[in-house]
Amino acid sequence: MLVSDVWHQRLASARQQRVEEQRWRHRQVNTHSTLDFAGNDYLGLAHDPRVQAAQAEGARRFGAGAGASHLVSGHLEIHDALEDALAQWTGRQRALLFSTGYMANLGVLQALADPNTALFQDRLNHASLLDGATLSGARSRRFHHRDGADLERLLARSSATHKLVVSDGVFSMDGDVADIATLVHVSQQHNAWLMVDDAHGLGVVGDNGSGCVEGFDSQAVPILVGTLGKALGTAGAFVAGDAVLIDHLTQFARSYVYTTAQPPSIATATLEALTIVQREPEHRQQLTRHIHYFRQQAQALRLPLADSHTPIQPLLLGDESRTMAWAAKLSQRGIHVGAIRPPTVPMGAARLRITLSARHSLGDIDRLIEGLSICLYEEAVCPA
Repeated sequence: MLVSDVWHQRLASARQQRVEEQRWRHRQVNTHSTLDFAGNDYLGLAHDPRVQAAQAEGARRFGAGAGASHLVSGHLEIHDALEDALAQWTGRQRALLFSTGYMANLGVLQALADPNTALFQDRLNHASLLDGATLSGARSRRFHHRDGADLERLLARSSATHKLVVSDGVFSMDGDVADIATLVHVSQQHNAWLMVDDAHGLGVVGDNGSGCVEGFDSQAVPILVGTLGKALGTAGAFVAGDAVLIDHLTQFARSYVYTTAQPPSIATATLEALTIVQREPEHRQQLTRHIHYFRQQAQALRLPLADSHTPIQPLLLGDESRTMAWAAKLSQRGIHVGAIRPPTVPMGAARLRITLSARHSLGDIDRLIEGLSICLYEEAVCPA
């Protein structure tokens, strides 16, 4: 048998298994012809004319791409300016840009942890945090979701010199928020560092929009990760912390050292988006009104809402086929929602992941509610 045949058989077997499980994913081209309740552009800044103009101007001034890694010749003054602005916004000494949030989490955990490090992760942490732990070679222990007592128990049993507690800020599939105060307290009691990935909280949560760690300094939360492609509407990510942390990551985070720097036009657009977030709280206020309105209308229909007060509003349908059927019915009405099922979420926890944006109107939300109401009605009239 040819080597290529062996590989083709392996790929075919993996495909067949996923197809038989009815979990084969299909990529769709977003033509912007549907009403989008699946994306993470929480403040609508991806379509803000000022952010778009800043990106175009950045490309004209600095070129379409950085052309090299940050440590070769790809680090430009606009990158410095953005890092300084992000550090100031989050109340940290320094910040370091990464090309994606996934790469930021991989880089931090690979650079800080090794087989002698003890990692403690929330059970619902994002895949990038779990993969980063695997890459580091450290042993990860998983504590029950948002359960400080279980974390305390695991930390108390560890004899490791270096302990690192890792949690999402806003959990991407459930929309609930980590109990940062408890994480800080328990971590400090056991001489552990705390890392928070606030990808879905920055720009949305907090009085000033600086995330769920707002009010906690770098002594409380030494490692803060944030993404730029959600509330800020652009792309990329950053890690913020004390200078000694950022210096270490600059030297040892392989996903930073060995990749081309973020395109300067993206950095220029992000600076403009950050300015808007800081100066115009009305976008966040509009989003908050939309969240309240959606929850009020959904509760009136007795839809199975999760306990979330962030833009991520899951409808916990449980059954995979039911979830896919509802998503298809909404799609037929020109409404796009995320249909999330195992292995992304646990067995029996399939859901529609509905995300709200300041860019939506109340009329848009009414269309969504009407579509969900029809799903309920048709299910009652014609049960499976």
